[in-house]
Amino acid sequence: MRSDHSRASKLLEELVRSVLPVLLALIVAGLIILAMGSNPLDFFAGVWTYGVTGLNWQRSLVLMAPLLIVAVGLIIAFRGQLWNLGYNGQYLLGAVVASGFGPYLFEALPGWLATLVIFVGSLAVGAVWSLVPAILKARYGTNEIITSLVMSFIGVGVANLLIKGPFKDTTTPQPQTAVIADENLLAYIPGTNIHIGLIFALVLACVAQFVFSRTSFGMRMDIFGASPKAARHMGINSTWMVILLFALSSGLIAFAGAIDVLGQYSYQRANWNPHYGDAVMPFVFLARLNPIAAIPLVGFYAVLATGGTLAAQQAGLNVDFLLVIVGLILIFMTITEYVGEKRRLGQSYLPHGLKRTLLRPFQGVAGRKDS
Repeated sequence: MRSDHSRASKLLEELVRSVLPVLLALIVAGLIILAMGSNPLDFFAGVWTYGVTGLNWQRSLVLMAPLLIVAVGLIIAFRGQLWNLGYNGQYLLGAVVASGFGPYLFEALPGWLATLVIFVGSLAVGAVWSLVPAILKARYGTNEIITSLVMSFIGVGVANLLIKGPFKDTTTPQPQTAVIADENLLAYIPGTNIHIGLIFALVLACVAQFVFSRTSFGMRMDIFGASPKAARHMGINSTWMVILLFALSSGLIAFAGAIDVLGQYSYQRANWNPHYGDAVMPFVFLARLNPIAAIPLVGFYAVLATGGTLAAQQAGLNVDFLLVIVGLILIFMTITEYVGEKRRLGQSYLPHGLKRTLLRPFQGVAGRKDS
């Protein structure tokens, strides 16, 4: 009975600490919308209408594909206690590999082979781009937050220079790459307008979950993340672990850029940056660095971003208001985690009556099992 009760309590606690920040952020966002003279109910109804109803749910799932891949990439780094904040540059470099080389590769190679070359190239570019912060961190203890951010700024600049220079489409005055033909883009899932990049993302999340929880590499990675000193005592090479985790994280984020270009955009403009990493980071932490748990949270943001763009415009709000909601989620996540940690010292962050009410169904199940 006690073990069942403790498991139910732990499950409830994790659920509350994952969902509560989102709910509080939406409530505060509604109050902000109300203070700005708009109706928050109209805004949230618009999010549902433009993000879910009709065929709009398919648009949300298309957006979910690169978001989930970026999330898995961030999880790999964070589980090793490494702060890979170079995601913007990594994503754009992966995208420019697809948008810049794609038109030439599809002319010279069979479609499947060109797609494979683009995917491998984007993974390689992202991994190579992570070597500077990874080596500086592994060999000299340099703060990877600073170095990864610097490399991100450089990566964004390099991507723009390539789009404005050798990859520029000379048939248009806009600084953009040539458009990849529709027949060369990723195939759709039968009966939908959702490209198979979503399947890649879901499979990737499941594989990552299996590796983290069922393999020796996942165990070594968690040990390294918990204590590099303990990892060295167990024979884990910390230098190579840092380099490997950074390479895997950055490579997947660059891969998300290639998926986005071949699955949705078909070309890339200069100075374009969707900031996917900034958007999904709070949800990565809310998922407790768990790839499977990140799927519904990332899906929620995909709906919010897809429907919220039009809903914000109709409510007279700037589209950047969506980033305000993400920021609020991050703030309330921090507060919830702080209070949750205090609970471990004997203080509950739920009122006693509310806690008793929420646990009552689980207690009833446990009582019936004992009888």
